[in-house]
Order: sequence, then structure tokens, then C-alpha cells
Amino acid sequence: MPKSKNRKRKSKSSPSGTGGKVKWSGGRQSGKSYTHWYVIAFVAAVILGGGGYIWQSVQADQAFQALAEEGKPLLTGIETPPNLGRDHLNGGQGYNYRDDFPTSGPHAPFWSNPGFYTDPQPQIQLVHAMEHGHVVIYYDKPAPENLATIKDWAAIYGGNWSGVLAVPRRGLNNQIVLTAWRKRLKLDAFDTKIAAAFIDAYRGRGPERQVR
Repeated sequence: MPKSKNRKRKSKSSPSGTGGKVKWSGGRQSGKSYTHWYVIAFVAAVILGGGGYIWQSVQADQAFQALAEEGKPLLTGIETPPNLGRDHLNGGQGYNYRDDFPTSGPHAPFWSNPGFYTDPQPQIQLVHAMEHGHVVIYYDKPAPENLATIKDWAAIYGGNWSGVLAVPRRGLNNQIVLTAWRKRLKLDAFDTKIAAAFIDAYRGRGPERQVR
């Protein structure tokens, strides 16, 4: 029997049952919407990451301050060398200091920034750094855990006028020497409490600009 001409053709099945045309609720998404959310997510990540860093820095500073408080009664033997002035040398000009660990005197017009150094720094730059209020730690071969502590301190305190520099000096072996403007302390071995007390006493108190 011939098929009726009026018989309807079967349509192919579709997930939505709409005759093959898929309709998405809300219509087509704009690329601007995706960009908007990406920006929000990025900003949130930056804020959370920055907040975590600040929190860690605060915790590290509090731990350092606790050490410094314990070290204050033990802080003895600090030298106060004579004031050799604050003159600036001309670019390229050198200067021979009277001792191996100068704390004042003529210095370069530029300075070494706070941080941990694996190469020696010119003394004329270190003296300028101390004029700014930085404390210099000279090290050679301290125990690994002590070296890690020195690195941490140099990372925590990097302010323009209140930083910590750690620089190598051959021949010290286990000894540590700390210097600030017209202040010097020599330790036969690294003592975290005493070293922290010295740094806390003189960091940020250079003659060029006192910030603490």
C-alpha cells in the first residue's frame, strides 16, 4: 500500500527535544563576561598572596623582636670607634680605613643595598650603607642553621633606612662581626639573641636619617 503523502517525516532526536535546535538558557555568553571574572579572580589571588606575605613578614618580625628582647641583657662588648666623618668621595676614588671593619669615615657617593651577599662589597659602599641606618653582618663559615638565620634577617629587613646587609669576609671562620654607624660588635660564634639585640638597637638610626 503506498505511503500517504500527508504522513509527516520523523525528525531526528535532540537533547532538548526542540527539533535539532539547541537553546541555551540565558542566551549567548559574552566574551566580556569571561574577562570580567578572570580579572576578579586575578585580583583576588594577588590580594590573598600579598596578605600571606605580609602575615609571614609580621610573624618573622615578631620572632626577631622576641630574640632581641632576650638578648638585651647579654649585649656587652660593643665598641664605639672614633668618628671619622661623613665626607663623600668622588666617583672612582678609593679610601684606606684604619681598621678592617670601619663604621664611619669618607665613603662612596653610592651604597650597597640591604640583602644577603655571597661576594664581598666595597667598604666605601658599606660605610655609606651604615650612614643610612643599615646594619652590616660579616660572616665566613657559620653553621648552616646560623647562615640560614642570617639570610632570613637580611630578607626581612630591607628598608631604605633600616635594612640589614650580610657580606662575606674571609678569615673569620666561625666568628661574626656586626657593624652599624660608629658601633661594632665581634662575636666568637654566632649568637642569635645577642646579634638580634645589636641589630634592633642600631638599625634605622644612622646619622643621615633616623627612622626608629
